[in-house]
Amino acid sequence: MKVSIITITFNPGALFDRTAQSILNQTCGDFEFVVVDGKSSDDTITKVQQLMPAFKEKGIPVRWTSEPDKGIYDAMNKGLRLASGDYVWFMNAGDVISSPTTLEAVFSSIPSGKNEPDFMYGETLIVDANGGIMGERRLKAPKELTWTSFRMGMLVCHQSMLVKRTMAPEYDLSYRYSSDFDWTIRCLKKARYIHNTGLVIAHFLDGGVSKKKMKASLKERFNIMTVYYGWLPTVIRHLWFVCRAAWFKLFHGWI
Repeated sequence: MKVSIITITFNPGALFDRTAQSILNQTCGDFEFVVVDGKSSDDTITKVQQLMPAFKEKGIPVRWTSEPDKGIYDAMNKGLRLASGDYVWFMNAGDVISSPTTLEAVFSSIPSGKNEPDFMYGETLIVDANGGIMGERRLKAPKELTWTSFRMGMLVCHQSMLVKRTMAPEYDLSYRYSSDFDWTIRCLKKARYIHNTGLVIAHFLDGGVSKKKMKASLKERFNIMTVYYGWLPTVIRHLWFVCRAAWFKLFHGWI
């Protein structure tokens, strides 16, 4: 099973180094590295080119493009088109794979004799700009995941899911901040075999686009939920979300 690890960048600075190094360090070499850059004005592409010999030495193909895009989800669609692996895995600049053995452990977690999963997932730790671990995500990945699970929110971080490329749709560009939420639901609706790896797969950089545009992101997410789960059930659940968030802030803070 070959994985396309896709990294989206736009003037990421030193954050790219951390992500690329975590990918290069993987003990399992059955993957390719796909970089989709939004025409950065920093030295990102120079870094990609400098890293290529190290990836080549390990037999890891590198594909990259650098051109203006219409936003992060347009760039992610470009990544899907460039990818050639059996699975796609988005690991954007600033996010890192949890350990050098993670990809190997993901493959090893698939039960012997089972078919290849359509969708694999795990847990996520939140990190700050320096890579320091802030804690676990407030929302936990359920033991068993289906497309209806997301009526309770984004229970699995986008960086902690690997999806079969042939069943992965393109992102809906009508959503500017929460298209990954819609994309994941669509993937899960298609998936016949969903596998929980039981692993911490990724370290997610706190403060992404959806968090910076929290109000607009939540509005989009609400609209997406009404499409898949109905208006009234979504309203009722959001009342519960408010209570849950207030309780969590009181005892744990906003992670």
